[in-house]
Parts: sequence; structure tokens; C-alpha cells
Amino acid sequence: MSGETTSESAEVVRACAVARQIEEFDLLIEDMEAELGADWGGLTFDNAPGILTSEIAENLEFIAVAVDQEDEKDLAPVANVIRIAKEQNINVILVPHDLNTVALHQLMRMGADDFAPYPLPEGALRDAIERVKAVPEPVAAPVAAAAATAPIEVPSRNGIVLPVYGLAGGVGSSTFAANLAWEMQQLLLKENKKVCILDFDFQYGTISTYLDVPRTEQAFEFLSEAASADAEGLKQAMSSYKETLDILPSPPDALPLEFVGADEINHLIELATASYDFVIIDLPLALVSWSEVVLEHAHLYFGLVELDMRSAQNTLRFMRTLKAEDLPYEKVQFVLNRAPKFTDMNGKTRVKRMADSLEIQFRFQLPDGGKQVANAGDEGEALRELAAKNPLRKEILKIAKTISELASDESE
Repeated sequence: MSGETTSESAEVVRACAVARQIEEFDLLIEDMEAELGADWGGLTFDNAPGILTSEIAENLEFIAVAVDQEDEKDLAPVANVIRIAKEQNINVILVPHDLNTVALHQLMRMGADDFAPYPLPEGALRDAIERVKAVPEPVAAPVAAAAATAPIEVPSRNGIVLPVYGLAGGVGSSTFAANLAWEMQQLLLKENKKVCILDFDFQYGTISTYLDVPRTEQAFEFLSEAASADAEGLKQAMSSYKETLDILPSPPDALPLEFVGADEINHLIELATASYDFVIIDLPLALVSWSEVVLEHAHLYFGLVELDMRSAQNTLRFMRTLKAEDLPYEKVQFVLNRAPKFTDMNGKTRVKRMADSLEIQFRFQLPDGGKQVANAGDEGEALRELAAKNPLRKEILKIAKTISELASDESE
């Protein structure tokens, strides 16, 4: 595959793959050929800016920007390519390989339209192409006509998806999800950023309990018609915590987890990301047909565990499943809840032994918040409101600050 596209092929070039060395991404080359035949070209970060601003780029539908650990040393050339592509209204699909979390989110923040991890799972590039092609082009219209014919605001955000998954019952995943969402929303209020939380545990979801919002029939009806749902329907199905944080609660009655299928879940997440800057998803313990869809959409996937045998065994099973199915397991960020105190050297040793034996890293460690956590849940209030000095709340706030920085105004 050549590293440059010539003007002679401009009429048939529908897409480009851009990388420091495109030959290192052989699976991407195969998938580009499978999807586009000969109607694509390969570029480097050095020659891409010139090509993307030339006549050759007039017919480009998208570019696939492939990056790896070597590119982390200097992301400026990558960022420049993404910026130029967006200025030219060219869709950008990011294809990262072993990229660290900070670098990945920096690039997503710069305007990448979609994400397909490398090595590419089967069909991942095709799905990403379909998603970016499905995004409607903005249509200019007179102000008066727009006010008369389109009073509903058209969603235009590109939300970051943050699922929260407890690898054993009672590890605190719903508590973490609810409080993380509230902390992030409070941090982002001044920037006019919006956070929502989707409770996808259709049987026994507890987000509505922890934040004291009603389980409505409207939410049930919305989920029942998820395939044809639109942004306005999502907005109407939402309940609100303190008139600030939007929540899609679990239905009033316990439903089968397969009540909503994979295609419908995919559509719901796309609606949410178009309407909110951050989409937090509280997941059920059971793995179902649509679990893979959530993982594919995730930018970070929080896996909560405790320092016990059941968490260890379930983590081992979970990671084996992801690897066996060639799913992007590198997205999973493990969070150890009720972690040992700083002075508990024996506990610290157990944490290290558990991480080493499972071949994982604990990205975050949450302290035990004690009875205040249970009391806040019973009263339907976030820890921020009832126990602001609680050690668990302080740690969740730190995590929220780290994540919410990704939504800072680029114009500042």
C-alpha cells in the first residue's frame, strides 16, 4: 500500500487511511480493501495535510487515523490531521492500538467522529463507517423558517460513553455510577455541558432509588419502542435529579434483560451521545446479547470489584470471555471498591497479589465510605448532598474531575 494518493485517482478515492507507517496496520488495510475495494488511499501524518486541503479530498467520505504507542511521544501531527479533516467536513474514525487513556481521550476530544480499536474486531470498521455516514449534514435555513418548522433543538453533541459494570453483586457499581454522574454534572454546569445516566438493569436497577427519581411508565414505553425512538422521545422519558441531572430509570416492573435487543441498545446509545456530553450507563451483572454493543461504544468501561475471591473469579471469567471474542478488553478500567486503608500494609499486599494473579491493574481504588453511603442511598441523595466530607465521595470527585477535564471548552 503506497503512502501517498495521487491526483490521478482523485475521482475514485472515497477514503484514506492515515498513519505514521500504514504497513504496521495490516488488518486495517485488509478491512479498507474489503469495504472500499480500490477506492481508498494511504497517507502519512506528514503528507496528509496537503492532500486533505487539495482537490483530491473533495470526494472523501472519511479518513481512518491509525495511531499506536509510538505516536504518544508526539501527538501534534495526529491532532493536526484531525483538525484539518474536520475543517474540511471530512469524518474521522480513530483506530488506536495500545494507546493510553489520556492520549486516547485527547484525540477523541479533538473531533474524531467514531472509534474502532485495533486489532479490529470483525465488522468494527464497517460499523464505524455506517455510524459516521448516518450522521446528517447540517442544513442551513433562515431563522424565521427554522423557528416555524423546527422548534425542537437538533442534538449536536458527541458524548463520551462511560459504562459502569459490577463484576459481582454488591460491589457498589450503582452507587459509583450515580455519584460519578452527579459530581460530573456539577463540575460541568458552568461550561453548559450535560451529563446523563442510563439504567440498563431492566430488572432490578437502583439508580432511581439512589437519586430518588420516579420509575415512570413513560420510560417503559420509550424502551418498548426503542427501535423507532428519537431524541425528543429520549428527553421525555428522562427523569431529573434536582432539575439538573437527566436519568433514564429502569422500568417500574422487572423485565427480561433481553427486553431490548442489541440494535435497540445501539440506537439508544447513539441518541444519548447526540444529546449529552457524557453518557454514564449502569449495567446489570449478567452478560447479555447487547453487552458487546455497550463495550464497543464505551470510551472507558469501569469494572468494579472488591478484594475477595468471588470478584477475582468473576474478573478472570470476564477477561477470558472478552479475549476469546476478540473484544476491546483494553477499555476496561478496573476500580477496587472498599480498598484497604493507606496504613493497611497487609491489605496493600493482597491488592498487589490479586492484580498480579489476574494480570490487571487497578486504575482507581475507592475507600470504604461506611454507613453514610447506605444512608445516602436510602434517602435518595448523592453523597455530595448528605456527606460531602465522606472519603468515598472525595475519591469519586477526583475521578469526576479527571474525566470532566475532557469536556473543557477548547476555546479557552
